[in-house]
Amino acid sequence: MKKIQYFFMAAASTVLALTSCSESFLDHLPDERTEIDTEDKVINLIKSAYPTSNYQWIAELSSDNMIDQWSPHLPTKPWDPQVLSHYNFSSYERWDDQIFKFEPATYATYNDDDSPGHMWEGYYNSIATCNAALEAINEISHSTGMTPKLKAAKAEAQLIRAYSHFILVNMFSQPYKNAEKSRNDVGIPYVTEVEDVVRKEYARGNVTEVYDKIQADLEEGLANLNEEYFTVPKWHFNQNAAHAFAARFYLYKRDWAKVVEHANAVLGTDNTTLLNMMMDYSVFTNCSSADDYMNQWQNPSMNNNLLLLTTYSLNERHAWAHRYAIAGPNARDVFLINARHGFWSSYYVCPIALVSGMCFGSSSNDYGFINSKIFEQFEFSDKIAQIGFAHIVVRAFTSNELLLERAEAKLMLGQVDEGAADLCAYWNNSIDKFSEDDYKAYYEGNYIKYITPDMIRSWYSDPSRGNTFANWDFTQQISSDYVVPQSVVPFMNCVNEFRRFENMFEGLRFFDLRRWGMTWSHEFGVTAEKYEIGPNDPRLAIEVPWETISAGMESSRGNVQPAARSKYVLFSSEDFKVK
Repeated sequence: MKKIQYFFMAAASTVLALTSCSESFLDHLPDERTEIDTEDKVINLIKSAYPTSNYQWIAELSSDNMIDQWSPHLPTKPWDPQVLSHYNFSSYERWDDQIFKFEPATYATYNDDDSPGHMWEGYYNSIATCNAALEAINEISHSTGMTPKLKAAKAEAQLIRAYSHFILVNMFSQPYKNAEKSRNDVGIPYVTEVEDVVRKEYARGNVTEVYDKIQADLEEGLANLNEEYFTVPKWHFNQNAAHAFAARFYLYKRDWAKVVEHANAVLGTDNTTLLNMMMDYSVFTNCSSADDYMNQWQNPSMNNNLLLLTTYSLNERHAWAHRYAIAGPNARDVFLINARHGFWSSYYVCPIALVSGMCFGSSSNDYGFINSKIFEQFEFSDKIAQIGFAHIVVRAFTSNELLLERAEAKLMLGQVDEGAADLCAYWNNSIDKFSEDDYKAYYEGNYIKYITPDMIRSWYSDPSRGNTFANWDFTQQISSDYVVPQSVVPFMNCVNEFRRFENMFEGLRFFDLRRWGMTWSHEFGVTAEKYEIGPNDPRLAIEVPWETISAGMESSRGNVQPAARSKYVLFSSEDFKVK
């Protein structure tokens, strides 16, 4: 595998072009050092500003979805003999072991795809490109005025900058608690100026400050966004994607009313509009290979896909046929494997998963389960030498996920009937989007049921079932004002299960565990050494790359008070060499 080398912005007047977000993500802009002095050049620069690093593997490995197959565990199928066994699959990378144990990834480097360093570098590279574009817009507008095209370009750059900081703060800092408590948690540098010196100093600030700056960029960008200049909207922050980003941001901030407002802008307020935006499972009817399924999951013409990002990633390789996998009892809770679930019968896996291309590793369940939505596409740089770049298209925002966000927000607003209706719509509309043959096979064959609020309340009131809790008092470990009423608990249990199922392999489970204040653990090695983590644990923040700490950056897991912080560089000087 050829290692991917990144460039950094070195001066305001130059740009080193990155990957283009065009119809084919294998298209590239030429690597030119040009003066950004026209509207079209700015727009082309912004195309290259979208982050190309992938956070999904780090987040997924840090969540409760994955198990260590070296550690003795029960089989996946609940009716197989419940005998502990383990499998000696190798780790894909040594730093996978460290991340799984919630340790700093000291074996990883900036050049390792999917590593903390690769992500840190990639997202700040995205931010640097945005800042170069914004500076160029400011300079051009002095002579031309703020034209509609420049205004739209500025809005897009602000949204990308906000999104990149949002991912960084949710990986490398503590989860948002509230405006007051989060002032005591170290943030990440919010960079708004062009990187014009090798060792520019930055302060990490605190989480509240970072969220405030994200919100400012997000709201201004959304207010001025104009899709008129997008030829391939799904590869840009189109209106739907921007609203979906706003909904997720306010969900994490617990501004429930704004979640509903922005979700409604995409999903509408009637089921006809909603059904049109949902995942269309009929497209899988003629799929015969994993690549076929992948192409449908990542299809930009799919209404469900709101924003697609092209990333350099080996996520599939980490998660497939190696030591850490979704297998054993964890797979039951992720893939909804259940011999007698209240929402379906006969099949031991939810029929929606079967229709949507769930892939099995082997006839042995404990080999690991995987889904084709994270399968890679390979770009050959030299077909003879068989080297090149592995890409995974990230579905950064989808309508299905957005619907579950809206359901959660409505429940927390006390709109229980409306929240329950959204949960039913998530499930029932999926059945309605089956192909005719699948509908006959699964629904008319009595293998899957349409659900009602009463069915949700009944099934998710039993804490012995997967993803189900007797109460949600753990949220108060995040903030004393974060209270889930007991009457809402069964529906929040449903949110928990549906979100875990919907977002498998895509990393959002880690963010959910953090923001809800849940406690979970990993068992490591044949001795099943237990590593538990929960609310307010410093290890909830992924440690920044060791190269950056060596250059003077503050640790994500330190206990330095805000007033005592000094300023730090983002990267060591070695990282600014063009390779």
